[in-house]
Amino acid sequence: MDENKKYEEAVAELEQIVNRMENNELDIDSMSEQLKRAQQLIKLCKDKLTKTDEEIKKILADED
Repeated sequence: MDENKKYEEAVAELEQIVNRMENNELDIDSMSEQLKRAQQLIKLCKDKLTKTDEEIKKILADED
């Protein structure tokens, strides 16, 4: 997986996948692959958000 991919890049790629699906630009085989890719990107985004949230909470707790 793209552990080094930036959050913004992952979101942009997800948006591209959604747009292609909404515009019926994918055939059945591509759709399956793109759905799998979207799942990977969603997990990556969730992981990054969770990690960032934990880091922010730690920083704020250290200030107290």
